[in-house]
Amino acid sequence: MKLKYAIVGTGALGGFYGGLMTRAGLDVHFLLHSDFEHVRDHGLRVDSKNGDFYLPTVNAYAKPEDMPKCDCVVVCLKSTQNHLLPGILTPILHSESIALVLQNGLHVEQSALDLLGKGRVAGGCCFLCSNKVGPGHIRHLDYGKIVFGPYRGIDESEPGPPEELMKQIHQDLCNSQIECHLTDDLPATRWRKLMWNIPFNGLSVILNASTDAIMADPNSRDLAKRISEEVRQTAGHCGSQIDPSYVDWVIDHTDDMVPYDSSMRLDFLHGRPMEVDVIYGNALRAAERNGFDAPIQKTMYQQLKFLAAHRPTKPAN
Repeated sequence: MKLKYAIVGTGALGGFYGGLMTRAGLDVHFLLHSDFEHVRDHGLRVDSKNGDFYLPTVNAYAKPEDMPKCDCVVVCLKSTQNHLLPGILTPILHSESIALVLQNGLHVEQSALDLLGKGRVAGGCCFLCSNKVGPGHIRHLDYGKIVFGPYRGIDESEPGPPEELMKQIHQDLCNSQIECHLTDDLPATRWRKLMWNIPFNGLSVILNASTDAIMADPNSRDLAKRISEEVRQTAGHCGSQIDPSYVDWVIDHTDDMVPYDSSMRLDFLHGRPMEVDVIYGNALRAAERNGFDAPIQKTMYQQLKFLAAHRPTKPAN
């Protein structure tokens, strides 16, 4: 069966993965906003460490009402835009469509589950360094792995999408030269990603520093490691046991990473909403539900909320 895919949010993430899927011959349809006309007229360009490519023509749309019904809607919007999902997803869905939510944070899939209902939502974590550098122009810097699986709700009681459909999506992504893994334990995958996102997204804003600067200073490096360990302990109290050695993996791989500005820092510098609540707030609420105090994460959450409320109104150049 050949699936029809929609990419909702053609930015650094959606443009990169959707571009690879299109290049591989999959049936992919892109929903765009500010650069719709550019991509419609000039296509999509991806500069990648794995090899640059250019797609002169893609299926580009400015409105979801103009799109065909798709079997899998890949949600690549920032979670700060999830309030828009009912208006975006409803026109693209048929009765058996599923949403694959590729967003940072914890329980970011819940908005889609509330809309689509049982058995129709999957979630995934992208271990990717990429930026959108211009209209229809993505620059892939490092990594690129996706780990995804069925989303079963906050209490883990909901059914996931059909297994055969999940396997087909996995095969399609692998055939697109995307490193992709299918998991039956999405919560643990989310917590592992948070072990990087919580220290490095937040510190990049609070300290006004890119990853290489954080790692080069012994004080911030030690702080990042302690935060990652606290997130690991939080995960354990919430039912996801992660080996202590994974903290060292996070630090070692950040050492090896190309110098990188986190998405949260870029959002902060450009005056855009930051994903503070889904990354920090949801993790803290999960910790509270399970009787665990996470003091460093709570401090970071409060600092980031303050910075978001009091940053200069003029975006950085």
